[in-house]
Amino acid sequence: MANLRVDNLEGLLSPFLRRERFKAAMPYVRGDVLDYGCGVGLLSELVTPGRYVGVDIDRDILTVARHRYPGVRFFEHEQLDSLGEERFDTVVALAVIEHLPHPSAILRKFKQMLQNNGRIVLTTPNPLLDWAHGLGGRVGLFSGESHDEHQSLMNRVQLSASAEAAGLRMTVYKRFLWGANQLAILER
Repeated sequence: MANLRVDNLEGLLSPFLRRERFKAAMPYVRGDVLDYGCGVGLLSELVTPGRYVGVDIDRDILTVARHRYPGVRFFEHEQLDSLGEERFDTVVALAVIEHLPHPSAILRKFKQMLQNNGRIVLTTPNPLLDWAHGLGGRVGLFSGESHDEHQSLMNRVQLSASAEAAGLRMTVYKRFLWGANQLAILER
């Protein structure tokens, strides 16, 4: 039943968008990976077994993830501190940062969870094309619920400023999906 709920929240093009995010992000993903906003854990299929940890705020989605990937560690956001001193080579947050009211706060948390030479891999919609995402959500091409939850749409300058406020620097910036999405790589 939970699987149906997850699938029903997606728009027609949501699987395509997810694959494109993965394609854009994977060249920068290495080593031990924390996937923040992991959803049902699909990124775990692309990471070396035993080197992936997924975190999400939705208990129902995590139930699906644990069922699909029984050998993978998944945590609720509230359990993030239970990882203790564990550090990661890569923290991935694909289509997440725009849903948070204070992006710099979570970036500071991610920075604390990085190895010294670690990196944060972010994707986020381009705010100039938010109207298209909203329209697509209303007609069922994209997740309308996801669009309605956007709180912090940022352009390149704003992404860089949020990174700097967290003590990070943006080392890579690219647009993909015909400019509708952005990829940012943040490092210490």
